[in-house]
Amino acid sequence: MIEYRGTVKQVIYPQAAALPFRYINEGLEILLITSRKGKRWIIPKGLLEEGLSPVELAAKEAWEEAGISGNISMQSLGEYEYEKWNGVCRVNVYSLCVLNVLDSWPEDSFRFRKWFPADEAVGLVEHEGLKRILAHFSHIYHKSTV
Repeated sequence: MIEYRGTVKQVIYPQAAALPFRYINEGLEILLITSRKGKRWIIPKGLLEEGLSPVELAAKEAWEEAGISGNISMQSLGEYEYEKWNGVCRVNVYSLCVLNVLDSWPEDSFRFRKWFPADEAVGLVEHEGLKRILAHFSHIYHKSTV
């Protein structure tokens, strides 16, 4: 997809992501995974694929990258952008209430996953847009469970 930002032509790569969560006695937890090179904490995401809706893709990426499945929201929590491939990746994020955690999954040889308290997860992700979405989700989810 091509988009103009002012007079500059920008390539946009649409992506979908799953924000995996669970609620335990200690509170809301978010599952983060490592990037391919293991240097950053991220959430499962990928480029849109023909034949899959953004929600379906987010669920597929959660299974491939983190070995999880569950109930995924049909409504986006929001979007964030980051630069990559000489363009901009625009990521729509969907909440995923995790019900199943596999012992092995397609990308387990190079990705690590870990549950974090929601507030800690916000501090661990790099992208400000994703931080904003995580913080807002944590705030809304906490209010709905009180």
